[in-house]
Amino acid sequence: MTSNNLVLDQAKKAFIDQPKRINFFLKIGINISHKITGKDLLVPKLLAWAPKVAISSGVLESLVAHGNHDLDRRLLKLIRIQTSLSVSCPFCIDMNTFDYQKDGITNDELEVLKGRKSENEIHSFSERESATLDYVKHLTRSPIVMPKEVSDRIIRNFTPREIVILASTVAQVDYWARLIQGLGVPPEGFMDQCDL
Repeated sequence: MTSNNLVLDQAKKAFIDQPKRINFFLKIGINISHKITGKDLLVPKLLAWAPKVAISSGVLESLVAHGNHDLDRRLLKLIRIQTSLSVSCPFCIDMNTFDYQKDGITNDELEVLKGRKSENEIHSFSERESATLDYVKHLTRSPIVMPKEVSDRIIRNFTPREIVILASTVAQVDYWARLIQGLGVPPEGFMDQCDL
């Protein structure tokens, strides 16, 4: 094993080890997550310590909005990236920024999400996207304070169903961020290099 591989292996160490034996049905879920992500993720293996948590987390993930009949994929990707950055979750940033260009997000827009550029510098976000990003930033602060002008802007731009999808997408990323950070799970290497 090279010294680089040793460093990578040590960096992939969470706070706890995965169980030595994993329930057969949970192994099916772990295999599904591997097939979907193309990665042998540590998180589902760690969740095997508490099967109810593993199952409920899997159900949550399988039922969240993915852009097919919900909001468009670009908007959902913007929400996931902004939430990941707002809650400072390295794993989530790595996973949610992966292939951001495929969802029509530009490098300049990513710079805005990172806080390195102002929205006023690029003018490429639609009114709905701009309202959403403002909403996400307020929703991910602690304590949560939602100014009336932010909620009014969301109400003007989205249907009640869409607002539920917006809020639940933010909450889903926030759930994973806190769970992953609570277990000490490092990024899984979705991106070869990430300067976020």
